[in-house]
Amino acid sequence: MELNTILPNIIADNQLHARWLNTLSLMENTGARKISASEDPITVTYIILKHAAEEHRHAFYLKKQIEKTGNDLCPTYAAEYLLAPAYSKYYLNQLDVEVCRYLKKELGLSGKELRFAAYLLVTYAIEVRADELYPIYQDALDAVGSKVNVKSIILEEEGHLEEMINQLQHFSTDWQLHADKAVTIETKLFGDWVNALGNELN
Repeated sequence: MELNTILPNIIADNQLHARWLNTLSLMENTGARKISASEDPITVTYIILKHAAEEHRHAFYLKKQIEKTGNDLCPTYAAEYLLAPAYSKYYLNQLDVEVCRYLKKELGLSGKELRFAAYLLVTYAIEVRADELYPIYQDALDAVGSKVNVKSIILEEEGHLEEMINQLQHFSTDWQLHADKAVTIETKLFGDWVNALGNELN
């Protein structure tokens, strides 16, 4: 199942489209909360604060876009207001778990070092995905002249990816090896999520 074949069906139905936007909002919010949870209270940097703030804003922005699909749709992140709710909530949490497991095994990290390394790798993998997902979504929106748009998110996510690469380069000379492993883990989880979306629409 491919996302670009699913999206036109979602966008064509206001209820489904609202739940899709709400699902993306949930995932952005989950990411923002994970970034905040990984922060060291003393050594947290400008870049990490900026990133957490922008992810929270994306969650809010996507929630606001729901208004363009109809009134009073998806007031909360309750399961009935999401698409593939179990997978949508599982995806980021499982990515975090599996990346932490990898870092413990390969680099022997623990404590705040583990939290920071996991933040770098998980966020990198998510930004690689966002750089693919949001343009596909925007193309599908443009194809039908939808009032909804995610162009501002696309621009910020591109900046996030550059920032993550810069941080990873300072983290390890083997950063690409570790980042590729995180992307491999994410690719499998994302595929499962897209399949769950497709099954819900059938």
